[in-house]
Amino acid sequence: MGIRSYRPLTPGTRQSTVADYSEVTRSEPEKSLTKGVHRSKGRNNRGIITCRHRGGGHKRLYRMVDFRRDKLNIPARVVSIEYDPNRNARIALLYYQDGEKRYILCPEGLQVDQTVISSPNAPIEVGNAMPLGNIPLGTGVHNIELKPGQGGQVVRAAGTMAQVVAKEGAYVLVKLPSGEVRKFLREGYATIGQMGNSEARNLSLG
Repeated sequence: MGIRSYRPLTPGTRQSTVADYSEVTRSEPEKSLTKGVHRSKGRNNRGIITCRHRGGGHKRLYRMVDFRRDKLNIPARVVSIEYDPNRNARIALLYYQDGEKRYILCPEGLQVDQTVISSPNAPIEVGNAMPLGNIPLGTGVHNIELKPGQGGQVVRAAGTMAQVVAKEGAYVLVKLPSGEVRKFLREGYATIGQMGNSEARNLSLG
């Protein structure tokens, strides 16, 4: 991802930078994988404001991202890399060999037409998902499950990466981006690689 700056014509645009979206390959989302989300806008069930100054913004479609990666042993082809307004990372659209379509979080280095797979015996390649107990020490991972089968909940922000540092019995020790070393169950799945869009932290809104 590149960063584009504005000409300093106003005080607001003087410091402002935006992403150039050069890695995005498709502008419209897959319709079958989107849904509308009701936003409370500070109202309760009767429509009465109970929390002031909330609301506005641009309406968003929620992209149903597969955090579980539970479609095992079936290869999938990366069809496109897309913008997601609900997160600072990009998402990748996968077409599985059995015809199913799913979104996943897009790691750094994932390319269109690349093949990914979720399997206990998957090769150690970017975008592949496998149990933490099968991942070699020192490997960078993201989208880690706190509980097996619950779906990835940790290390999902743009540019983040955790590292497998040790294995102790039923647990795997993982060093998180914060520096904390935390135990995870060996059966929990994680995805190989660093999260994409790593320059998101350098953007300035103005």
